Amino acid sequence: MKLSSTAILALAISSVTATAYAETQSQAFTPVTVKEKAAQSEATGFVDGQSLTGTTRNWYANEQLKRGGKFRYSKDGALPETDRRINWVQGTILKYNSGFTEGTVGFSTEVAAYNAIALERDRENLAAGNGGAPKTGAFSGNNRTLTEKGGDAVGQWSKLGLANVKARVSNSTLTAGRQSYSSPQVDTIGNRALPSSFQGVSLNVAELENLTFDFATFDRVSPRMEQSEQKFRAEYANGRVETDHIYTGGITYTPFASLTTSLWATQAEDIWNQYYFGATHVLGDSQVLSLTTGLNYYKTQEDGKALIGDIDNDTYSLSFGLTHQAHSLTFSYQEVNGNEYFDYLHETNGIYLANSLLSDFNGPNEKSFQVAYGLNMAEYGVPGLKFNIYQARGWGIDGTHYTGNKGVVDKGYDGIQTQDGEHHYEYGIGATYAVQSGPLKATTIRGTYTAHRASDNQSDGSINEFRLVTTIPFNIL
Repeated sequence: MKLSSTAILALAISSVTATAYAETQSQAFTPVTVKEKAAQSEATGFVDGQSLTGTTRNWYANEQLKRGGKFRYSKDGALPETDRRINWVQGTILKYNSGFTEGTVGFSTEVAAYNAIALERDRENLAAGNGGAPKTGAFSGNNRTLTEKGGDAVGQWSKLGLANVKARVSNSTLTAGRQSYSSPQVDTIGNRALPSSFQGVSLNVAELENLTFDFATFDRVSPRMEQSEQKFRAEYANGRVETDHIYTGGITYTPFASLTTSLWATQAEDIWNQYYFGATHVLGDSQVLSLTTGLNYYKTQEDGKALIGDIDNDTYSLSFGLTHQAHSLTFSYQEVNGNEYFDYLHETNGIYLANSLLSDFNGPNEKSFQVAYGLNMAEYGVPGLKFNIYQARGWGIDGTHYTGNKGVVDKGYDGIQTQDGEHHYEYGIGATYAVQSGPLKATTIRGTYTAHRASDNQSDGSINEFRLVTTIPFNIL
């Protein structure tokens, strides 16, 4: 990994600050030991351990393109333009979990029905098209509201979001079927009315106190706002290139009470091999001053047939968060070393970089810096209410040296050669309130306003967006 002089200087300054002002937090070494209790030994039975729960989410987003950017919608065989797009969807999840059967090997099942209702159905308001780069690109579908060919909203639809069987021995669980999954490279994404899920098999081995192993293989993804399953593809490369299988595995190790590390490797068959290392360290006492340091590093190289071309990409982020009682201040630096985007799997949240915001700040050879402030009103007698504000800037985007498409037109990241010295910035403000008691306990209301401004060839374009998301959990059984 190549750490720039900027990142090294930030690390040095932050370390000195923490040493000078933070109270000592336990840095005790945690030995690797076998767990004394086995989760399976406490199984209560298939029926006795069952539950029926759910959530309903009201998801609203209002976007307006700036600097000449336009969305498009289909009307009478033409593609009129508009600078505004509105999506409003009610997403509901009803989930059944059985308990584990008793015995040496326990079995259980998880089934969840997903339902979406389009509250905004006007074709012009649901305008799709090139919401990213404002001056290029073709008409495309809407990834926020399910629409028919031509742009009409599907008023109401349902699907089986989760359907799997689990087998558990001691503290190790094998899951087969459609499932939620969380890792730095294959992670369920839930930033719409409904989340994505994955079809495959996963194994979690948690026999040791501070060392866990995870392995999984998936061949299909169930998108956030679609009824069908799809093969996996890259988020930023040509959308028609798909992979048949995803293989992933990782180790999570907590050597100290204050330090968590993880190491993962993922193969998108015939597209890439991607490796990840992450570490989070906490020092000090937040009532006085604490420092949280986060490092995320990805190494990506082409695999097999290299369907999207040659890839040689090293990307990392380094963040330092200072917390004093209700206040937190975070500085994050991120750098892409490669002539293509830092890329991840579409319909996943497999990007744990600190500056992945409305924009991912992941252009070829891009550097970015973010400053964020958070305020927790619990310290002032209003538990559940939080505010945040941030600004991030990216610069030095250079795709002029990209040759990874091997001369084949419309493949890989072809087109980024026009990005020469591109730059952009983003700022956002948000507020969240979580109900603390009563029949609506744990209901959350989240409002955010984000503005992004970009130079001509930066891929995200210039846009303002307001989102209001209300999520209500409920228990039936």
